[in-house]
Amino acid sequence: MDNPARSSLTGPHAHFAERSGRILRYRPDVTPWLALPDHPDAQDWVDVATLAGPGASVTLTAFREPPPADWEIVFHAEGVQMVDRAVDAAPDPEAVLLGPADVPEMLDLVERTRPGPFLPRTVELGTYLGIRRDGVLVAMAGERLHPAGWTEISAVCTDESVRGQGLASRLIRAVAHGIRERGETPFLHAAASNTGAIRLYESLGFTLRRRTAFLSAIVPADAVTRTRARTPDQGAGSLEQVGR
Repeated sequence: MDNPARSSLTGPHAHFAERSGRILRYRPDVTPWLALPDHPDAQDWVDVATLAGPGASVTLTAFREPPPADWEIVFHAEGVQMVDRAVDAAPDPEAVLLGPADVPEMLDLVERTRPGPFLPRTVELGTYLGIRRDGVLVAMAGERLHPAGWTEISAVCTDESVRGQGLASRLIRAVAHGIRERGETPFLHAAASNTGAIRLYESLGFTLRRRTAFLSAIVPADAVTRTRARTPDQGAGSLEQVGR
C-alpha cells in the first residue's frame, strides 16, 4: 500500500503491465500511472525514459525521490491515502453497471467534472457504477489501483446539475460494497488541498492511512541515451509486455 501502483502491477493488475528493467507502468490507454522501485537509481530513470519515450509526460505517486534535476516537473501536489474503517457500504438501487459501451459517456462526464485521469480503457480496471437522469450519465465512481487485498475507489464525479443530492456518497458506498463482497478493503486518494472531498470521505468512514504526493514530469530528449552499467539481475532495460 505504500507503493500501490507497483503493488498492483506486480499483483492483480500484472496483465496490464509494461516493463523496462525495474520500471513498471500501466498500458498508456488504461491509466497513466508509472511505478518506480522504492529507491530508484540512475538506470531506473533511463528505463522510465525507455518506457515513456523522449518528451513524454510520466505520472508518479508514492515516490520517495524526485526525478533527476533536468526532468521538467509540470505538476506536483501533496495528497492523502485513506482507507475504509467504518464505511456503511451498501448497494444502490439507482446505480447501473458501466462497461466499454458506456466509455464515450464516461469520458464526457470526466471532461465536465475533472476527477482525475480517466482514459478509454480505464473502465477495464474494475467495476464502475453510474447514475443516469433522463438517460444522461450524471454521476459515477469505480475501481482503479488494486494491490492484493485492497481496491482503490476512483473517478468519483458528479455533474454540476445534480450536485448536493448525495449521489457521490451513494456511489462510493455501492462500490465499497462490491469490494468488501470480494473480501477486500476499499481505499482512495485525494489531493491534500481538497478539504471538501476529505471531509466527505471521513464522514463516510474513511480514515487517513498516510500522506503521499502526485507528480508529473517530462522525459528529457536525451534521457534514453544515458546508459549506465546494470548488474545482470537488474535486467537489460528493454521494453517488455508483461501481460497479454
